[in-house]
Amino acid sequence: MKVILTADVDKIGNLGDIIEVKKGFARNFLLPRKYAVEVTDHNVTLMENKKKKHQKQLELEKLFGSVTISELEKELKALGISVEKKKLHLDEPIKRLGNYTLKIKLFQDVEAEIKIAVLQDGDASSE
Repeated sequence: MKVILTADVDKIGNLGDIIEVKKGFARNFLLPRKYAVEVTDHNVTLMENKKKKHQKQLELEKLFGSVTISELEKELKALGISVEKKKLHLDEPIKRLGNYTLKIKLFQDVEAEIKIAVLQDGDASSE
């Protein structure tokens, strides 16, 4: 029986894969747990769209590590901005691709903000 996987299943396949399995395995395991759907034109189209969304989400998901304050300090120095590491502050750790705000404490009640863009290749740059 041919089915389309609706989720990543260990040792079987990934989301959107069309696989051939025994009827009992599909009927007793994959279909009841919603890990798969039967192959129809409608389901193939739906899974292609779901797979595209899943790929986009994976691209935005997690980096291999996180972008640290030390790395941001080095990038700022490369741009000609010399700031002590202890004066840099992030509201949240940078573990995903996207845009972030780096706060720099200049004086007791004075802060500056720099927008940081974390790109797919892992480079951080300020805007």
